[in-house]
Amino acid sequence: MSTVTTISSDAFGTLPDGTSVERWTLERDGTRVRLLTYGAIVQSVEVPDRNGTAGEVVLGLPDLAGYTTYASPFFGAVCGRYANRIGGAAFTLDGRTHRLTANEGPNQLHGGARGFDKRVWDAREVDGGVELGLVAEDGEEGFPGRLAVSVTYTLEPGGTLRIGYRATTDAPTVVNLTNHTYWNLAGAETGSALGHELRIAAGRITPVDAASLPTGELASVDGTRFDFRRAKPVGPEYDHNYVLDAPGELAEAAAELYDAGSGRALTVRTTEPGIQLYTADHLGDGGPFVPSAGIALETQHFPDSPNRPHFPSTVLRPGEEYVSTTEYDFSVR
Repeated sequence: MSTVTTISSDAFGTLPDGTSVERWTLERDGTRVRLLTYGAIVQSVEVPDRNGTAGEVVLGLPDLAGYTTYASPFFGAVCGRYANRIGGAAFTLDGRTHRLTANEGPNQLHGGARGFDKRVWDAREVDGGVELGLVAEDGEEGFPGRLAVSVTYTLEPGGTLRIGYRATTDAPTVVNLTNHTYWNLAGAETGSALGHELRIAAGRITPVDAASLPTGELASVDGTRFDFRRAKPVGPEYDHNYVLDAPGELAEAAAELYDAGSGRALTVRTTEPGIQLYTADHLGDGGPFVPSAGIALETQHFPDSPNRPHFPSTVLRPGEEYVSTTEYDFSVR
């Protein structure tokens, strides 16, 4: 195994307002990852198959125009300040109601009309990778508090991709960050990822209503199509949050994805209490990928937690630090 990660950067394009976007490349032990300062996006992950042939395993776009003009399914982006949905685009904290930008009907999804996925992040090289940072001002998309955020991507021994999130605030607020990469272990250009074998270490989900908002129940997966406690092929029409059995334990595999054709396997470990399984059934509406071309496994707190006091809290207060870590480990079988 290599003792160091090779790190380089190049220009990726310029936004209409003149802001430059960089692309950073990390390489180690057979894994190559490309990251953009626009949206803190994971543009590319290349790993070998069982024959040693490297291949692209995430859905990414070749140029900046694709990310800014295509009706965004959040390809590879960091979503925030609050990933997933907040019902009614509002929540009450310490007796004060905060009205947010609604961008999915009456609700807010992934931080609003201009969430973190549409921001250009500052970048600096760190040991083993790159740290991306931004500041979300008080009132952006309706959220209270000036939030300082960093997301650090590193390649660890064996080519494991680690994402470390941190945030602090100057006023009480809510925070829930995730990465929205779509995985296709057979190869990004091979078509649908349905049929990949998936295991999720979760005996419960948070069921949703017709607007994809949690009902508030923590429901058992026993006897339902949502039971992935033993690996089975992934079918269509999943956009659900799984309540992990061992939250906060990086030593435990939260999810495992496997493609029998290539032999590639992905193991996800996280400190978060949930994983959103999304099968991207609506891809293909004018874009470059077919429906379900990738499977998203979004490590997160639960959707609509600010309005569900019995869900794990997403409140962040001055003097506290939001800290979250997710690891993606690649192997072959």
